[in-house]
This record gives sequence, structure tokens and C-alpha cells, in this order.
Amino acid sequence: MVMLRADSPWDKIGLAEIMRKLLITGNLGYIGPVVTAYFRKHDLCEEIIGVDRGFFEHSITVPATEMLAHAADLQIYADVRRPTPEMFKGVDTVIHLAALSNDPIGKEYENITKEINADSTLKIAEMAKEQGVKNFVFASSCSVYGCAENTRRHEESDLDPLTAYARSKVASEKGLKELAGDDFIVTCHRFATACGMSPRLRLDLVLNDFVASTITTGGIKILSDGSPWRPLIDVEDMARAMAWSSRRPLEAGGNYCIVNTGSNIWNYQIKDLAHSVKSCFPQTEIDINENAEPDKRSYQVDFSLFEKLAPQYQPKISVTDCIGRLHSGLSRMEFGDADFRNSELIRLKVLMILRERGFIDTELWPIKNRNSNISLAS
Repeated sequence: MVMLRADSPWDKIGLAEIMRKLLITGNLGYIGPVVTAYFRKHDLCEEIIGVDRGFFEHSITVPATEMLAHAADLQIYADVRRPTPEMFKGVDTVIHLAALSNDPIGKEYENITKEINADSTLKIAEMAKEQGVKNFVFASSCSVYGCAENTRRHEESDLDPLTAYARSKVASEKGLKELAGDDFIVTCHRFATACGMSPRLRLDLVLNDFVASTITTGGIKILSDGSPWRPLIDVEDMARAMAWSSRRPLEAGGNYCIVNTGSNIWNYQIKDLAHSVKSCFPQTEIDINENAEPDKRSYQVDFSLFEKLAPQYQPKISVTDCIGRLHSGLSRMEFGDADFRNSELIRLKVLMILRERGFIDTELWPIKNRNSNISLAS
């Protein structure tokens, strides 16, 4: 049952006009459960539909009893390389998260990263538009700026994608621009690097890695010289941003909007992130390889446009709060694996295990005659 407050502006619009069907691709990944829970709590959705292959469905890092709030009303198990028109019937808004999610995976699966992250994005968007979807929200990345540490990059700055993952995001943005129109409003969030606790936690993200390392070893070892810049954003603040873009009016960015999404105060050098963790847990020892070559993936980003367009949806979670939530969540898991970089909390490792056990082939397609429900339980 949906209840409206007496002072709600929505009661003057009419419930039928604001209720909607929402489809989230990649809802069984790291960000997806947080987005699903946020919309369930803060938005009026008639139905939330999830579309996901299920590679990481088993990777639950909270008690199973808590997963209901993070689950879709209807779960469709499908590879985004083969969408069907039926998925989008009656859907008002698509939030497209599904992707091979980081640079190590992109290096191992370069061609497949293009297929899943770029080609499939455009196929899904075309199909969604044909089926009458009104809003398309795409999770892009600030990694498209590549090496850009001297001045903060804004949306009109030159792009320098250095990895397969970043190139796939650039290709998606270009293709989506051609599809956008007043009846198909597209928003491309160039998100800062994700971090924070999730019901399906990943530890192959810089801040998440640092907190896990602090818990398991008492220290943080930085293989680079610590100088590269990264903007960060907590996953809950990512969900908050998508709540804005999913109902974004045309006057707030037009029918096609690229927007850097994060906070200007969350531009950090890697070494400063390590010291932020140490400020929360003073016993942490930091080891920086001062003689290492700097990582070319270094960028500072200007988030002023997002602040202008969506002042009520700005990030709220501080880096200190994010570190605390991660530490609390990992402690609740009784986490203590010092070798976690070779564990199933690393997404590339999960794909390797699924291949080794015969669930997927080298192109990440399911192997015939195997049970469709993927499980890594031994």
C-alpha cells in the first residue's frame, strides 16, 4: 500500500501519474542492491524489475534475512547481450548498471567488455525506446578522463580513456546521444569511483580495499607512489543521484545530459585516502612505494554541474562515514581473510572460478547442460 503525506506535492498530481515501473539492469551486482533498496524506500514504484545474469548473485555479504529490501519485485535472469522487447513492456524508466565492472576484467576480457558494456547498452536503449520507455539512466564513469590530474575536468573537457572499461563508456555515451529525444530522456552519470558497504560487497575498489587491508593486516600497502588522483562516491549517494535523473525534467539538462556525479570535496590522492583510513583507525600502518612509477590513471573532476542541476540530491555520506560503514559491515561479517585479493570478493576472481568449474565459457556465455542457477558453493 502506498501512503502519501497530507503535505505531499504528489497528492495534487494524481497517483496514476507518478507510479511507475522501474527496470534495473545489473541489479544483482555491487551497486544494484543499494539502488533497488533506495528506490523502494524513497520512490513510488508500482514494480521494480531486475535484469541480471546472476554471476554475483551468491556474493551476499549481509544476513540473508535482510535481502528482501534489496530484491526486485520481478527478477529476470538474462544476459544483457540478448535483451528481449518483453522486458520493457510497460516500463517507464530504465536504470542501466549492467557492465563488466573494472579495469582488470577489461584487460582480461577486452572484446567482451566492448560487447557487454557498449554494444549491449545501445541494443538495450534502442529496444527500450521502441517499447515506450521515457527515461534512460546510464552509469558511466569519470575514468573517461584518463590522465587529467592538473586541472579538474568538466563535462566538456577532452577525454582520454586509457582502458577497455573507459573506452566502453565513451562509446556508450556517443551512441546514447543519437537515441535521445524529448520522448526518451537520457542521462549519463559520469560517476566518481564507487565505494562503500553493499549487500554484495566488492573489495576490488580502492577505499574498500584499504579498509579490508586495515582489518586483516593492520596496514595499507600502496604499490604505486600514492600520487594518482581519484574522485570517490559512496554507493548510496550514487543511488540518490539516480533518483534525481530518473525523474529529471527536460529543463534540467535537456533530453541528453552528461553529468559528472560526485562531490568536489571528494577528489583525493590515493595516499590521502590511506591517511583518511588511518585517521579513523590510528594503529594503521601505511607503506607507500615511493620509487614506483605513477599510475597514469589519475584525474581530478569538477562536479559543479551536478550541484547546479540537482541541489537536493547531492552526496551526503562523508569519507569518514563511508570508512566507518565499511569497517562495521566487514566486522559484522567476521571478515578476516588477509588474502582477500584472491577471494570471491574480487569480481575477476569470481569469473575465473565460474570458468574453472564449467559454468561459463571463455566468452562468458553459460555452458549448456549446466544448471542455470550459478553457485560457487563447493
